[in-house]
Amino acid sequence: MKIELVKDTKTDVTVSFITKDEIAKHPYKKTLKKAAFEAAQDTTCFLYGKDLLAVGIEDESNENIRTAAASAIKALKASNAKSASFDVKKETIKAVIEGLILGGYEFNRYKSEPKKSTLKRIDLKCDDIKALMKDFEEAVIVAEATCFTRDIVNTIPEDIHPETLAKLARNLAKENELECNILGEKALKKEKCGAMLAVGRASRHESQLIHLAYKPKKKPKKVITLVGKGLTYDSGGLSLKPGASMVTMKMDKAGACAVLGIIKAVSELKLDVEVHAFVGAVENMIGGDAYKPDDVLVSRSGKTIEVRNTDAEGRLVLVDVLDYAQEKVKADYIFDFATLTGACMVALGQYTTGVMGNSHALKHAFYDAANNSGELIGSLPFNKHLRKQLKSEIADICNISNKPYGGAITAGLFLDNFIKEENKDKWLHFDIAGSAYTESPWDVNPHGGTGAGVRMMSEFIKSLS
Repeated sequence: MKIELVKDTKTDVTVSFITKDEIAKHPYKKTLKKAAFEAAQDTTCFLYGKDLLAVGIEDESNENIRTAAASAIKALKASNAKSASFDVKKETIKAVIEGLILGGYEFNRYKSEPKKSTLKRIDLKCDDIKALMKDFEEAVIVAEATCFTRDIVNTIPEDIHPETLAKLARNLAKENELECNILGEKALKKEKCGAMLAVGRASRHESQLIHLAYKPKKKPKKVITLVGKGLTYDSGGLSLKPGASMVTMKMDKAGACAVLGIIKAVSELKLDVEVHAFVGAVENMIGGDAYKPDDVLVSRSGKTIEVRNTDAEGRLVLVDVLDYAQEKVKADYIFDFATLTGACMVALGQYTTGVMGNSHALKHAFYDAANNSGELIGSLPFNKHLRKQLKSEIADICNISNKPYGGAITAGLFLDNFIKEENKDKWLHFDIAGSAYTESPWDVNPHGGTGAGVRMMSEFIKSLS
C-alpha cells in the first residue's frame, strides 16, 4: 500500500474524522442520522453513495486520531476501495500515519491463502507538502521499523532461532550500513559468558551474542547502548512451563526484536546519536545437558548465581550481555528491553511497559517520550527490602526472589547487581512482558507482536538529536 502527501487528489473514498458536535453541521447530516452514526470514538460508517467513510472521534488528540485512523484502515481494507484520502495537518500527520501503518498491519507469512485487499493507495491531503514532509518521512520510518519488529516477534521458533536471528541482524547491518559483530559459542566461552551459555546449552542451536552499531557521520551528541533479551523460544527449561504458557513463547525474543527495530529506525532517520544494539540470542530447552535448579553459574562479571528456577533465564542471559556491553562501549545511556516477568503484567496490566532504574530524572524523561510516541509506561520503584530477597546462602546472588511478591522489581534488582557503579544512573530496565504481545487487539495493535519500545525509544533518541 502506497502512502503519499498530496495537495489535491481524487480517490474512491474520502475519510472524514467527525466528533459528536460536528454531526449537526455535516453536509451529510441526514444520511449519517439515518445510518444511526453517533460519532463514538473509533466507530465507522460508510456512505457508499457519497464515497465517504465517516469515523468517530472524541477530539483531535493524537491518541484519538491514531486509533480512529486504525479503525479507518481496517474498514477500507475490508471494502472494495482501491484508493482513499485523508485530510492532514502538522498536528495530526504523525498520528494518522501510525494509525494507518500500525493499525493496518497483518502477518500472513504462514497462511496458504492470505486474504488480499484491493486497497493500493492512500493520499494524505495538505495545503503545504514541504512543511509536512519531514514529519511525514519520520513517522513512516518509525512505523515501518515497528512493523519490522512485529514481523520478527511473530515469526515461529523453527524459523527464528539464535543462528537465524544472527543472520537477520547481518542482513540488517548490510542494508542499513551498520557495523556488525557476532559472537558464537566458542567466542562466548572465551568471553566467559557462563550464565548465558548455561541457558542455551540444551538447545540444538548455538547461542549468539549480536552487536550492531550505528555511527553518524557527524560527531555524535550522545552514545546509547541498547540491550535486548533474545530468547527465541523459552520452554522454561527443567522448570518446565505449563503447556498453555508455552504457546506464545515465540514472543520471548521481543526485547531483542525491539532493539533491532530501534537501530533500524535511528539509522534511517540519520540521527546524530551513536547507537549500539546488543542482543543475547538463546533458546531455553530441556535435555540431558540442560542447566538445573541448584546449579551455581559463574557470570561474565565473575559474580556467582544460584539457580533456583530455570524459567528465570532471561535475566541470566542479560547479565552477561550487559557486562559485555558495558566493557565494549562507554555510553551516556544504557537501556535494556526484555519480556522478563509475568509479574510486571500483574502490576501494570498487559498494555503498559514497566520502567525500573536508579535515576528518577531519567525515568521522568521517558514519560515525555512515551506520551509523544503513544506507548504506555509505568515506573516500578526499587527498594532495599526487596533487594534482600535475592540473597543466596551458597552464591553471590540467587536468580529468583525468596518470596513471591514484587517479582518484576526483584528481577530488575537482579540486573542492577550487574550494572557497574559508574553506570548506575545511566541505566534503565524496560520490562515489556505485557506490552510486547497481544492476543486481543487494542489501540493500533492487532493480534501478535506490538513492536513495544520502538516508537518510545525513537522519540527519546530524536529528542537528544
